[in-house]
Amino acid sequence: MLNRISTFFYLRPRLTLACLLLPPLIWFVVVYIGSLASLLLNSFFSLNSFTGQVVHQFTLSTYAQLLEPANLAIFWRTTFMAALVTFADALIAFPLAYYIASFVSRRMKTFLYLAVTLPLWSSYLIRIYSWNLILTKEGILSWFLQIVHLDGLLSWYLNLPIVGGPSLSISATGVFIVFTYIWLPYMILPIETALERVPKSLVEASRDLGARPAQTFRTVILPLAFPGVVAGSIFTFSLTLGDFIVPTLFGNSSYYIGTAVLSDQGTSGNIPLAAAFTMGPIAIMIVYLLIARRLGAFDAL
Repeated sequence: MLNRISTFFYLRPRLTLACLLLPPLIWFVVVYIGSLASLLLNSFFSLNSFTGQVVHQFTLSTYAQLLEPANLAIFWRTTFMAALVTFADALIAFPLAYYIASFVSRRMKTFLYLAVTLPLWSSYLIRIYSWNLILTKEGILSWFLQIVHLDGLLSWYLNLPIVGGPSLSISATGVFIVFTYIWLPYMILPIETALERVPKSLVEASRDLGARPAQTFRTVILPLAFPGVVAGSIFTFSLTLGDFIVPTLFGNSSYYIGTAVLSDQGTSGNIPLAAAFTMGPIAIMIVYLLIARRLGAFDAL
């Protein structure tokens, strides 16, 4: 019986492929695409302000609420934070990725790969709470700054508008620091992969033609590795856009998209507005991915 079944599928490779792909495709369409379709549908509904019930009638009034100044500020704040985190991660990741790709032995490269990915083996929440112990007012960083007599500089910084707060653990700076740390491995690995693909012959030819190391880096290495930077930015940018845990634990009273969705859906029960908010990051990422595709980012994934 089993031999007949195996022979049947062996003689029909297309049918075999279809049977293998069908379960994950069903899961993808029903769970993933279905969830997004449900969000899109709910975003065209509205909330009755008197009864608190969702009105299941097509309307654009919920999207009109997104154009209010307070909600537009949430989008701008989140997008700016995502761009800032992406830029910082690229600045930190590129030298390390370049060192891994160009200057270490194969054995050391394996060790550094493990060192980069090791934080990803631990719980996401544990890593976040660890930073809370570092950045809190009575934390390790404040204790160290007191020892070197720089606590006055920290107090001055925390008194600045926008970036400051009661402590680093309750400020936009704290959100930025934790985001930068959390998503850094997702930037290092694509850049390193792109740098591995840079032909050594081009680098040697540039040197033979008299180019200085800085000129070789600027005209040869960086353009060829830039798709890896864009590929890494897809992760850092999108993950920052949708995260709500870090802004909840480290942020001040300023909302980000993730915390706004959590508040609208969980606290006020305004599911249509929460669904409309989630369409914002999706639209932003669609545009971002189209730009990344033109820059060749998918080739570095």
